[in-house]
Amino acid sequence: MQGPSASPGSRNSLWWTAALILGLSFACYWPALHGGRLWDDEAHITRPDLRPVVGLVRIWTSLHATQQYYPLLHSAFWIEHRLWGDATLGYHLANVVLHATSALLLVLALQKLKVPGAKLAGLIFAVHPVCVESVAWISEQKNTLSLVFYLLSALAYLRFDRNRGKSAYLLASLLFVLALLTKTVTATLPAALLVILWWQRGRLSWRRDSLPLAPWFALAAASGLLTSWVERTVIGAQGARFDLTLAERCLLAGRVVWFYLGKLVLPVHLVFIYPRWDARALAAGWMGYLAAAVLATAALWALRRRSRGPLAAWLIYVGSLFPALGFLNVFPFLYSYVADHFQYLACMAPIAAASAGAVRLLCRAPPSLRRVGWGLVAMLVAALGVLSNAQSRTYADEFTLYSTTIERNPECWMAHNNLGLWYEGGGDAQKAIAHFREAIRLKEDFAPAHNNLGTVLGKMPGFLGEATAQFEEAVRLQPDFVDAHNNLGTALLKTPGRLEDAVAQYQEALRLQPDLADTHNNLGNAWSKIPGRMDAAIAEYREALRLRPDYAGAHNNLGTVLYAQGRAAEAVTQYKEALRLMPNYAEIRYNIAVALLSIPGRSNEAAEQLEAFLQARPGNEAARRMLSQIRAGRP
Repeated sequence: MQGPSASPGSRNSLWWTAALILGLSFACYWPALHGGRLWDDEAHITRPDLRPVVGLVRIWTSLHATQQYYPLLHSAFWIEHRLWGDATLGYHLANVVLHATSALLLVLALQKLKVPGAKLAGLIFAVHPVCVESVAWISEQKNTLSLVFYLLSALAYLRFDRNRGKSAYLLASLLFVLALLTKTVTATLPAALLVILWWQRGRLSWRRDSLPLAPWFALAAASGLLTSWVERTVIGAQGARFDLTLAERCLLAGRVVWFYLGKLVLPVHLVFIYPRWDARALAAGWMGYLAAAVLATAALWALRRRSRGPLAAWLIYVGSLFPALGFLNVFPFLYSYVADHFQYLACMAPIAAASAGAVRLLCRAPPSLRRVGWGLVAMLVAALGVLSNAQSRTYADEFTLYSTTIERNPECWMAHNNLGLWYEGGGDAQKAIAHFREAIRLKEDFAPAHNNLGTVLGKMPGFLGEATAQFEEAVRLQPDFVDAHNNLGTALLKTPGRLEDAVAQYQEALRLQPDLADTHNNLGNAWSKIPGRMDAAIAEYREALRLRPDYAGAHNNLGTVLYAQGRAAEAVTQYKEALRLMPNYAEIRYNIAVALLSIPGRSNEAAEQLEAFLQARPGNEAARRMLSQIRAGRP
């Protein structure tokens, strides 16, 4: 975005800066490029039901279609899925390129503002370890993409401030809206622009400075209110663990500000999930942090006549952190009040201020010391890059992420629960159980851990009773927990004398979420075991197939119930559709053969199905006897 008067030398310098930033970014994040999906990546990479064009419409029109209502973000994921599908490499490459782009845009913005050390600031931002969580984690494309729009909007607005052109203002406003639709933390941009304008001029004019940004503040407020409402009512950021008094929130804010500055200055012992402070118990001891923040602001205000830059950087930093300081409830506060990705946008301000100060000092130093100073700066950038490279290895896969988190934060119940899921997926039930039990020990009211423990126990002989108890505890703790109701229904279905209770659990799950094909199928299984309720079972299987036409299990189950009602021809149709969808499931061939034997003139076809079945299950004596009877003419 160099102006038309930019010299060829400056353009070449910019290209070299861009190449260096991109190269260093890839060097930092190389270990994570081939990493898999982590935690809530499944909820961000576009789900199958959202992949058609109508799904893109839902992304924009439904607050419930995606995990958070960030429609431009999820539209980007929708497009990316069209480009590279489920392959995680594409998403990681996109994040790294977006991050490098933001680093370059930061350079351009600082150069436009004539801030010394612009290139150094861009390099440090590109390689700083606190950015790793935002870049190496696919879900945090909300950070990397929104920051690009944020900085482009800022650059366009600075152009408008210089020439007052309507087109520049409209472009800046459009980019700001795009940033808001990607992540609401960008709502802090108009306030940051006012601070920048004050820093440049020493005073603010209502007509020149504030009035053009008034619509932006209105958009920011509306966006923030909507996101806050969605966080509370749709995502669930409310309840006892979010209840803090205003005084406690103020004290928490002071603690959070200094925590983030500490990690920015000394980026070691970074953790995916930091320990969650007991704000109510510790708040009184945080008076010093809040007092230090107030004193720092007062001191910088007193120094403004000598230099407004440090105060401007401080105000932009704290202001950009405001959405994550504890005054607003956000769901991640359930796990921790702090996270590295919360300061991704905000950290640019202190990085820019520190870079400017360092370059000023170096420019004033004697030549001999200047060379040493620049050598130390190069070593700092290299050291930060090494730390980022090491940190990005943490995000290579779920096992590494959760194991490292537990190593650095042993009481992270979320990591224990998720590592338990990883072990369960790998078939190691005992380790999965151990981690689920540890998660419950650390947080007794964590319903998902009870549900997950019940799921593993339910697959083990002799543990059905304990599994049922875990599911019951999960639904007691979280009455709207759909999966737990469904799992409890399945456990009760296996328990003698509990059929009606199983039906009630499935019905409650469907009341909470009516479009669950699996639960409709399970309810059909329950009805099929109750005398006189075959029609109800058929209705549930058909509903499951309406929701998911390729549901082989529901086709097979529907065939079984139809056969029990004497509707053998219809049963064969359902069985054959199930076999088409699951050609390797040999038992369906046995079901087809049994149904065909009830239809006159279909015994030869039944024999063919039995022969195919016995190729897969040669030891099945019942099928062998049935085939022998058909060949002997006695089906």
